Amino acid sequence: MNKTPPAALSTFERYLTLWVFACIVAGIALGQALPGPVQWIGRLEIARVNLPVGLLIWVMIIPMLVKVDFGALGQVRRHVRGIAVTLFVNWLVKPFSMALLAWLFIRQLFAPYLPAGQIDSYIAGLILLAAAPCTAMVFVWSRLTNGDPLFTLTQVALNDTIMVFAFAPLVGLLLGISAIHVPWDTLLTSVVLYIVIPVILAQLWRRTLLSRGQDAFDAAMARIGPWSTAALLATLVLLFAFQGEAILRQPLVIALLAVPILIQVFFNSALAYLLNRRLGEQHNVACPSALIGASNFFELAVATAISLFGFESGAALATVVGVLIEVPVMLLVVRVVNRSRGWYEHRAA
Repeated sequence: MNKTPPAALSTFERYLTLWVFACIVAGIALGQALPGPVQWIGRLEIARVNLPVGLLIWVMIIPMLVKVDFGALGQVRRHVRGIAVTLFVNWLVKPFSMALLAWLFIRQLFAPYLPAGQIDSYIAGLILLAAAPCTAMVFVWSRLTNGDPLFTLTQVALNDTIMVFAFAPLVGLLLGISAIHVPWDTLLTSVVLYIVIPVILAQLWRRTLLSRGQDAFDAAMARIGPWSTAALLATLVLLFAFQGEAILRQPLVIALLAVPILIQVFFNSALAYLLNRRLGEQHNVACPSALIGASNFFELAVATAISLFGFESGAALATVVGVLIEVPVMLLVVRVVNRSRGWYEHRAA
């Protein structure tokens, strides 16, 4: 049995939720103090894509995608059961279960406490959040559970490949089922801008760095690693600068939006973990499988929500709630799978 202690989060990663709260405060204060400049930034658009945010999204996503080795797809056969479980949860369970939870909680149970004009937008944001499997932070969660790094890399590469083709149709289907109008041209533009082009640029950059040697690649990764988080936090400041007035009027909204997200995370992580155990997969595969199955590519969800519905939309706010609770909730899941290893590996005679 591998006795290597789990890795530790960096200080910045450990307190990401605190930084997000700080961005909420800073953004709201900025929106209240400088409404004119904030509105001017919001008007810098081409084809419904806000240019400052589009640039920040690229800075956020591309460094993550540089880490992804699509050559790992050749290793798919190494852990067929674990990969099958993760794909099943990511693409056939999570988006549809979130659509159901959003309908139940947002349109039914919580509707009297939410702004009536934003109900559809909140549901759309939750669907966007669930339709994008995690790309970057899952490497952190996998490391914390001593997950098989090759499995994690293979699964992320496979999910990214599927996302290029499946994200837009899946979102369109679920929004259609939820009776929410889908601006298909904007959705497809978002996929090209925030998935296809970043993947191409990142892989070209990756190839260039690796041509200079592994040491040069590792040094570059260490240097550009903080860019993603810094760009995310800057995006959140802008987002909350636009959302500030609505949040001050409806502080309960964030707590209510968190409920279906929390249920979705716990349900899908447990489902993936138990299915892997049932199929006899190793614990160091079941852990990242459960974590990939539960976490979301919230950067893509935020970007797409802004493009589709705008800065001031409930959809954008719903995706940001996903960012807010991602770290503490996923750390709890990490703790559970680490502490249940003995139970997981126990087999009846």
